[in-house]
Amino acid sequence: MTTFHSTFLFFILVFSLPLRITSSARTEAEALVKWKSKLSSTTSFLNSWSISNLRNSCNWTSIVCNAGGTISEINLSSAGLSGSLYQLDFTSFPSLTSFNLNSNNFSGSILSTIGNATMLTFLDLSNNFLEGVIPEEIGKLTQLEYLSFYNNEVVGVIPYQISNLQKVWHLDLGSNYLETPDWSKMQNMPMLTHLSFGYNELRLEFPEFVLRCHHLTYLDLSLNHLNGSIPETIFTNLDKLEYLNLSSNSFQGSLSPDFSKLSKLKELQLGSNMFSGLIPDEIGSITSLEVFVLFNNSFQGKIPSSIGRLRSLHHLDLRKNRLNSTIPSELGLMCTNLTVLFLSENVLEGPLPISLSSLTKLSQLGLNGNNLSGEISSYLISNWTELIALMLHNNSFTGKIPPEISQLKSLKYLYLYLNNFTGSIPYLIGNLQNLLELDVSENHLSGTIPPTIGNLTNLTTLHLFRNNLSGTIPPEIGNLTSLQTLDINSNRLSGELPDSISDLSCLMFFSVYSNNISGNVPKDFGKNSSQLSTVSLSNNSFTGEVPPGLCRHFALEELIINRNKFNGKLPDCLKNCTKLKGIRLDDNKLWGNLVEAFGVHPNLVVLSLSDN
Repeated sequence: MTTFHSTFLFFILVFSLPLRITSSARTEAEALVKWKSKLSSTTSFLNSWSISNLRNSCNWTSIVCNAGGTISEINLSSAGLSGSLYQLDFTSFPSLTSFNLNSNNFSGSILSTIGNATMLTFLDLSNNFLEGVIPEEIGKLTQLEYLSFYNNEVVGVIPYQISNLQKVWHLDLGSNYLETPDWSKMQNMPMLTHLSFGYNELRLEFPEFVLRCHHLTYLDLSLNHLNGSIPETIFTNLDKLEYLNLSSNSFQGSLSPDFSKLSKLKELQLGSNMFSGLIPDEIGSITSLEVFVLFNNSFQGKIPSSIGRLRSLHHLDLRKNRLNSTIPSELGLMCTNLTVLFLSENVLEGPLPISLSSLTKLSQLGLNGNNLSGEISSYLISNWTELIALMLHNNSFTGKIPPEISQLKSLKYLYLYLNNFTGSIPYLIGNLQNLLELDVSENHLSGTIPPTIGNLTNLTTLHLFRNNLSGTIPPEIGNLTSLQTLDINSNRLSGELPDSISDLSCLMFFSVYSNNISGNVPKDFGKNSSQLSTVSLSNNSFTGEVPPGLCRHFALEELIINRNKFNGKLPDCLKNCTKLKGIRLDDNKLWGNLVEAFGVHPNLVVLSLSDN
């Protein structure tokens, strides 16, 4: 070749190179503008993606270019976009390494053309509304390291080609409608550390493929239909696990003592399965454990005292089993980092160990539905100052409700019902101004309803029924403007209903039946309560007319006012309450034309009008 020809070819090569880069960048920019035209957004997020701004595409919103000036990253996470992938030509982006559409409103299918983006190392399409199947072409993305289709509407069998992705360390297909593949066709994925197939339609036994992923630290197979026993090889093959969630399946059998070999576990969730037998003492050897969940199984026997050795434990949930021991004192002595302790709905017995007073970080304590007994120590209560929920209902506790309960200023839920508590409602109960629900029903409480209860202005539910409370309903009750349910039935309350009950604008359920309340119902009762659906005043000594405000908003479903001394004509608005299911007016002194009073009520099941 002559010197002239060599020089000529050199100049052709040099001068054509920038033209190719420019051409490639322009092609990418045009492809994005074309795709954008098919997307919708409530914001101006993609304004920079413009046909008039093609030369500046590397500075567009959510775009990153490589040193050669071509697009390497598209990050549209949480951009408020709607649309599909149909108009996106992946072949236009030969240098694309990262594609992120997390948390948008994309729909339609995941296209097979995504297999053309062979340089991708990061692909996140999670939290959208994508549907259809995962294309087998996904297996062509052999450079991928991170892949997530979490929380979409993807269906069909998991393609075995996904195991071609030998560099993937994070694989999340959770929260879809994916079905069981032929696990034997799937290759080992040696780099995989994070695997989630949770909340899908997987069936059959524990996936054999998973047992070949020896470097897993995170495994979520929860909320599927898997069955059988947990294979023993999990304890040797997956000994690096830090997170294991098999909850909400149909696994069965006993819990192997070899779980202790998973010595790096921080979180173990096995709830809502069919496990039975004893909780092995060896669980106490997993000293790194922070979350331990076995709720809704058939475990029996004792709560192992060895759990007390789990000093890092902050969440323990053994609800809904058949455990029939006392609560081990070791829980309080050493598990002092516990914030959540759920032991409810077992057959536990005996008093609360005083050592539980050391659990000063508790935010939720659920001991309901057992045979626990004895008095609640004031010392215990006064140390649980971080509590948000205290659930001691449906036991056999006795004695007074400790007045120190008024010190639990963070408390939102207080359930003490179905016990044998005596004495009065603590006067300073009104200090619990964050309280949303208060239920002390079905005890043996006496005395009056303290007026301080009117300080609980965030309260939505107040249950005091089936006690021996006396006196009048305090007018301060009208301060509870968030109240939806007020049930004080079956006590010994007397006097008249305070006018202030008419101020309960959120009220939906009102029951004071079987007391000694007399006088007229306040004339404006119900007038301001647009959602009032149930009113039960029966077995009292009410007089006067039924206030028309009860049916003013036509939401009424049940009106139970029998066995009183009401008189006069029924309010005309009753005939417009088409949701009515039950009416009991018997044993009063009411009168009027039934057709005029009621009209047609298609949902009516109970109607009792006798003795008027």
